[in-house]
Amino acid sequence: MAKAIVGLGNPGPEYERTRHNAGYWLAEHLVARWGLGNFRRADEALAASGTLGSVPVRVLKPTTFMNASGNALRALRSPTFNPAEDLLVLVDDVAFEPGVFRLKGAGSAGGHNGLKSIESALHRQDYPRLRIGIGAKPAGYDDLADWVLGKMQPEARAAFDATLEAMSEAVECWLIDGIERAMNRFNR
Repeated sequence: MAKAIVGLGNPGPEYERTRHNAGYWLAEHLVARWGLGNFRRADEALAASGTLGSVPVRVLKPTTFMNASGNALRALRSPTFNPAEDLLVLVDDVAFEPGVFRLKGAGSAGGHNGLKSIESALHRQDYPRLRIGIGAKPAGYDDLADWVLGKMQPEARAAFDATLEAMSEAVECWLIDGIERAMNRFNR
């Protein structure tokens, strides 16, 4: 079974530069880095496939809105697919500042609607995720949705871009060595 990486975000040009699309940005970077070609339609996602070393990999970007991200997992259904070992979700996280990321092997959705949808589709919480810092909602924003759906400021985007290589290496470590080794190496 191929390893699956699902970058969360919202489709459409109006969301391209929003904080909530950090998972999409990393997924796009990985596809380019690994030379997987173009994303192609696959059920309710865009997908790119290939191999990293000898590991088959499939990178998905759900084409649903964030709160229906779990629908994209239909493209992964297989009797041998084990989310605890074969799935990595790339997700924005307000708990960390831009330029900070953490790997996690399991856990709750923590209020994130994309993760809630993934958990609903999987009927479980034990799947790895890479949490990408977008910064906490500052004063002046009444609603968290307004913050995550806002455009990332240039300095915050520069901090995100500065971690692309380290995040890519963390994903590659997960692919080759598993979540525990990747967490030990990259969570500092």
